[in-house]
Amino acid sequence: MTSSQDDKYSVLLPTYEERENLPLIVWMIIKYFEQSEYDYEIIIIDDNSPDGTLQAAEQLQNIYGEDKIVLRPRPAKLGLGTAYIHGMKHATGNFIILMDADLSHHPKFIPEFIRKQKEGNYDMVSGTRYALGGGVYGWDLRRKLISRCANFLAQILLRPGASDLTGSFRLYKKEVLQDLISKCVSKGYVFQMEMVVRARELGYTVGEVPISFVDRVYGESKLGGMEIVSYAKGLLQLFATT
Repeated sequence: MTSSQDDKYSVLLPTYEERENLPLIVWMIIKYFEQSEYDYEIIIIDDNSPDGTLQAAEQLQNIYGEDKIVLRPRPAKLGLGTAYIHGMKHATGNFIILMDADLSHHPKFIPEFIRKQKEGNYDMVSGTRYALGGGVYGWDLRRKLISRCANFLAQILLRPGASDLTGSFRLYKKEVLQDLISKCVSKGYVFQMEMVVRARELGYTVGEVPISFVDRVYGESKLGGMEIVSYAKGLLQLFATT
């Protein structure tokens, strides 16, 4: 096992049409890593965004350096799970941080994730909106109800031992994430949920950090009717197979 001085954190940022959000989220990630003095890199996986996200990423690389901003674009929108796999192939850190690039996940929580992981040597640490100290801001009543109901149903059916199944702000030991992804079959919003369920099945330890989730500042939400139907189908499939 490496010592804490040798630890390096690879932040995977899958992007699609995040040109306006990307410069700010990258600046904030770097700010909190520099303050906490942890070694890090940011791997941007852009899926051929038509809005110029990759060009913005290239400018950020020129500003912060190729050692801190790693660009690994793909030719088309190929899905979140495969974006993580693609990013991990190029990650040099022994820990992986997954987060959204749309400013809904505040990088100020990253040092808390790291402290929590070290505190219990957890295999993964998940940000939770539903524990004491967590919350959701900027959502209308419909979005809040959908999220609460989705999480409630998952808790009843799957009993995962974690309070927020559908969140995507997490820290993993690299080898643990590789193992979990190799065993997950879900896509879309169900993918994050399956990761926690598989972690429980495989005996991995999960820590939680309360986070404040803020609705995206720029751009449109990617949650639609098809995603909700897909979630319901995936939930029932997981219930039947775990």
